[in-house]
Amino acid sequence: MMNNTSLLLDSSDNLGVALTDLAAGTPVELGPYRLVLGEFIAGKHKFSLQEFNIGDDLYLYGSIVGEATKKIPKGHAITLDNIKHKTTPYTLNTGKYHWKSPDKSVWKDREFLGYRRDDGQVGTANYWLVLPLVFCENTNIKTLQEAFENALGFAQPNPYESLIKAWIADANSPESSNSSIGISPSPTKYFENIDGIRFLTHSLGCGGTRDDAAALCQLLAGYIHHPNVAGATVLSLGCQHAQISLLQEKLDALHCKKTVILCEQQHEGKTEDLLSKAIRQTLEGLKEANKARREPIPLSKLVVGLECGGSDGFSGISANPTLGHVSDTLVALGASTILSEFPELCGAEQNLIHRCTREDLAKRFIQLMETYEAAAQRVGSGFDMNPSPGNIKDGLLTDAIKSCGAAKKGGTAPISDVLDYPEYLKVPGLNLLCTPGNDVESTTALAGSGANLILFTTGLGTPTGNPICPVIKVSSNTQVSLKMPDIIDFNAGTIITGEDTPESAGNKLLEFMIEVASGKVLTKAEERRNFDFIPWKRGVSL
Repeated sequence: MMNNTSLLLDSSDNLGVALTDLAAGTPVELGPYRLVLGEFIAGKHKFSLQEFNIGDDLYLYGSIVGEATKKIPKGHAITLDNIKHKTTPYTLNTGKYHWKSPDKSVWKDREFLGYRRDDGQVGTANYWLVLPLVFCENTNIKTLQEAFENALGFAQPNPYESLIKAWIADANSPESSNSSIGISPSPTKYFENIDGIRFLTHSLGCGGTRDDAAALCQLLAGYIHHPNVAGATVLSLGCQHAQISLLQEKLDALHCKKTVILCEQQHEGKTEDLLSKAIRQTLEGLKEANKARREPIPLSKLVVGLECGGSDGFSGISANPTLGHVSDTLVALGASTILSEFPELCGAEQNLIHRCTREDLAKRFIQLMETYEAAAQRVGSGFDMNPSPGNIKDGLLTDAIKSCGAAKKGGTAPISDVLDYPEYLKVPGLNLLCTPGNDVESTTALAGSGANLILFTTGLGTPTGNPICPVIKVSSNTQVSLKMPDIIDFNAGTIITGEDTPESAGNKLLEFMIEVASGKVLTKAEERRNFDFIPWKRGVSL
């Protein structure tokens, strides 16, 4: 129930949401509630629709999101001074879930232009990946990046640039046996069908536990196996925990058939020999990758990650339900979506448990949630400490308030699988993926699990992107889309102003996604080269 100034999200709620700044004395009519505000309520914040006594439960989205720590008069602001975090208890009760899927008729014959891979996956882009197995190789990765970018005219001269330029000149000469490989003589793009070479660096690979090394190799294997990646060049030192053999084991588990160039410094000897080999073999790999062509692909081949960051009090009302509609539509079409950020599902557990298609999935979800929460509590933290100062300032006071809104990104579809970090997607439908709420760690994990597009909602604005997966930023309010046009791709704030519903906004967003997936539109993160990559070193990161 919504009017021009306030909103009742669920008929069982006893909190209202201010859609704009409301002065003391403002009359409010929401469903059965009739009241006059007793004090100023800032836009995006919540106010009491009834009188609360100490210990009373507060409901929002139909769930418990807090407990009163003081007596709260009717029509007063809900603040950290008068409530504390509390969630709805949950049980292992999957029951029978009946899903009413959205109308998919308008989308069933729609296609995007993607890269079909030999293993059946489909990419929305065609990248070559260059990455280290251990942080000791980060400098060499950066040297290679400078060399390739210098050869394309984008950076300062690099001693290895001449190798690339010489190869390009030879490949384009009339006498060259490579003259038919389709390398454009353009000074800025020599491979017409390569969307970019992406260079990763990280701080892991050695010095941690063996489990850390295994998780890193599994994540990197997911990036190499990713449908947006044509092949990869991997630099190894040689003596680290994250051995080439461990990476190969993880690639074999994925049945990965990509071209993977492996260069180990302690085996090659001089840095010059290592990097010269990497350059020569990478250029040969790029020749093959350049043969790929976009072709029409059904929407069922999309794998869409669902993420939020820099959330505000409108995220769970506008942007997140918009993603929920997109997710439901794609699942109805046979596509895959992945809902991440387990600390931001705290308080929404029962709804998600009920939607699991099998009891073992529900048990795994509960186990992952409880193990994660226990790890946080052992170091004096907990999911209740997840909201950031920016979240709190804009109305997300408790983790339960934040989580019940964040879970809306997953729509209402049944849950087909529950993945632990850094597992790769196995089945279509809505998947849950255990990641932190940390924006970059979570988007890094979503790409590593096979997402070929990521939808990222924000109410405050964040530049987060990903090296191999387009990240589409969806704003929860019009103000941030106007203030940060170089970051926001799509505005869902029209829901707050009444111009759209989550369904109509979701349909518009899906049209935009098809353009991005087809390579016709670059996301703002891609334009600004926000290629963020932070592996999760399994521990307490909220």
